[in-house]
Amino acid sequence: MPIQRIGLVVHQGRAAAREAALTVHRWSDARGIACTDIDVWAKDHSRRGGREEAEAAGNPDLVVTLGGDGTFLRGARIAVKSGASVLGVDLGKVGFLTEVPAGDVTAALDAVHEGRAVVEERMTLTMRASHPLETPRGMEDLLLYGRGPALPAPHVRPETTEDEGWGVALDVNALNDVVLEKLARDRQVSVGVYMAGRLLASYSADALAVATPTGSTAYSFAAGGPVLSPHMDAVVFTPIAPHMTFNRSIVAAPDEPVALRVLPHSGQAAVSIDGQLRGVLDPGDWIGVFRAPDRVRLIRLHPTDFYGRLRGRFHLTDAPATAQDGPSAPFFRPDTPIPPDLAGMRLPPPAAAR
Repeated sequence: MPIQRIGLVVHQGRAAAREAALTVHRWSDARGIACTDIDVWAKDHSRRGGREEAEAAGNPDLVVTLGGDGTFLRGARIAVKSGASVLGVDLGKVGFLTEVPAGDVTAALDAVHEGRAVVEERMTLTMRASHPLETPRGMEDLLLYGRGPALPAPHVRPETTEDEGWGVALDVNALNDVVLEKLARDRQVSVGVYMAGRLLASYSADALAVATPTGSTAYSFAAGGPVLSPHMDAVVFTPIAPHMTFNRSIVAAPDEPVALRVLPHSGQAAVSIDGQLRGVLDPGDWIGVFRAPDRVRLIRLHPTDFYGRLRGRFHLTDAPATAQDGPSAPFFRPDTPIPPDLAGMRLPPPAAAR
């Protein structure tokens, strides 16, 4: 479907991003397509939630992000609220979400406008909580020192059933993760963790992360969690620096919610959604994290080579002992006809298409 309106999220701290933004505006002007800048970092007005940002930008059908994965996440939270697709132009260093080099942005926009791009959907997480999230007055400035203003607390969704014991439904879509972390340096957060409604264990830890497969290469990975294919649906729970013997991640089915209840003897805990502070919990409060019905639509110019990107981003080199064997041979031969038993499998693209 041809592009009707573009929302543009630019990392203004990078000259290459600003130059690429001019290219997007020139492309849009030449075709009579509205292109609205979305300044998610603005300091001259209060920051807005994703739905308000989408409405202020005229509900674009394509959000273009110019920066790294952090910029992409800011654009994705806007796009998911209006059903828009997201095109990530790669200007970062260790990105898994961004797709297109800055020099190819015109060709990428042409491909989207002409219906030649691939749309890849990714799972997101949403939440319920024991009460609406908020950050106590005076604490926000301390927690966000040097980082600029915070996003507003998530809105409560209309389907809330607070009086029936299910807490409040929050208007949240996390593409990477929801993290509960300690506020005091000398005091861990103590949390009861429930999987699919059953108590698993109580943890004392620096933080606890609930991630999507997309987010498995972010904070969860840094804490020793597993890498999951972004093409699957699952919920990954990873304790971060826990004071207990059982310190493993758990990969739950997508229909198994993960609930975190702050225990009575714990200190306060901060709730971050895709790296953005969104509230503070007191002892006795809880959040439940589970698969959202909304998915993020990522624009790709060709099917994603996730494992090739994993190898490249983390500089995975072969063991020195295998060097005498030379480069590893390809496992399959995608340049010849695919056998019937492999039809429908995800395979590397033919050499001519790489």
